[in-house]
Amino acid sequence: MKLFHLVLWRLSLALVVILTLWACFFYMAIMEEVNDEVDDSLEDYSEQLIVRALQGEEMPVSSNGSNNQYYLYEVSKEYAAAYPQITYRDEMVYITEKKEKEPARVLITIFRAAEDRYMELVVYTPTIEKIDLKRAILGWIVFLYVLLLLMILLVTVWVYRRNMKPLYHLLSWLDRYRLGHPNEPLDNRTRITEFHHLNEAVADFAGRNEKLFEQQKLFIGNASHEMQTPLAICCNRIEMLMEDETLTERQLEELAKTHHTLENLTRMNRSLLLLCKIENGQYMDKQTVCLNDLLARYIDDYQEVYAYRGIRLEMYMGTPFCVEMNESLASVLVTNLLKNAFVHNVDGGLIRIETAADWLRISNTGDTPLDGVRIFERFYQGAKKEGSTGLGLALVDTICKTNHLSIRYFYENGQHCFEISKSFQIPSSSL
Repeated sequence: MKLFHLVLWRLSLALVVILTLWACFFYMAIMEEVNDEVDDSLEDYSEQLIVRALQGEEMPVSSNGSNNQYYLYEVSKEYAAAYPQITYRDEMVYITEKKEKEPARVLITIFRAAEDRYMELVVYTPTIEKIDLKRAILGWIVFLYVLLLLMILLVTVWVYRRNMKPLYHLLSWLDRYRLGHPNEPLDNRTRITEFHHLNEAVADFAGRNEKLFEQQKLFIGNASHEMQTPLAICCNRIEMLMEDETLTERQLEELAKTHHTLENLTRMNRSLLLLCKIENGQYMDKQTVCLNDLLARYIDDYQEVYAYRGIRLEMYMGTPFCVEMNESLASVLVTNLLKNAFVHNVDGGLIRIETAADWLRISNTGDTPLDGVRIFERFYQGAKKEGSTGLGLALVDTICKTNHLSIRYFYENGQHCFEISKSFQIPSSSL
């Protein structure tokens, strides 16, 4: 989730809670104010009635055409003692003039009259329809609620995007940044101190990485080149020693093993050097290469090797699979896949090659599936095979990534399948 969306979501949640509480308190305050005004009016009217009753004056009719109406009746001393002197409540009462029930605010009070008598006075006045009031208040609150929420969010979005613009510019520059390639300088002017420091830190970090990358590239290249000559000399000397007729069979066997180990070390060194060159972008010249033609060229060289182990070869060349890449890397890609299909095959097995306009698949028989997660790691070999350095598939994976190709491994019908495609779509069934 983006920081902007996270901030907006949390701000919206906080605003919803705050505005909801505000709306509830606002409604309660309005209703309290309405009731307070009505209660004051009822208190004034009840005081007038009590004064007239205590002075023995004639009481007005209970329904005199005004909003206020009353009932006055005598109660027992025990009843007066059991109930509070004054209470307020909301009730539905019958209005004589309108001949219907309406909501009203009711005041009930008990006072002591002459001759130790107790009188209960019930005064009520029709009040506003609280249901209608609730609906009206709710409608306006929702309108103001939504309007206020949207305005706050819009202002927040505007302020956030304006203030965070330097950060987005920096992230965009980092997305375009490629280690070991020419990169445009970071031009991110800002008056915000934190972003200014962040720009300086990122620029300094990128500069140190470039220096380390150049040093690493130079070291690996020089080390690999320097190792080639001593390895070649050692192989030649061992070959010369093996020609000595005075050597015993045991000595010849040990020299042959040493020679074989040196050859593997030489191949591994060449593979590491090639990997280093590919990752350093030293194969930038590209052209349209048809992998069908390369396969046809190298298959002739591998036919005799395959026949030595009784491995059958089946080829289904459909639409040519052509890609934009360096021709030398294309050759390495094809030969490593063909070699891998031979080394990790079984005697009397099968190698199947299929092509289409968007994909190339090379399959070979195998006993058990390999680890699909680690198969393209350097020096991962699964079951150890003679003649394998553990770098062939790592080279294939690096070449594919460098040239925006997709490679995947899967085990199907007793076969190891390696599939190269121009996209991540799985092709249809085999021809």
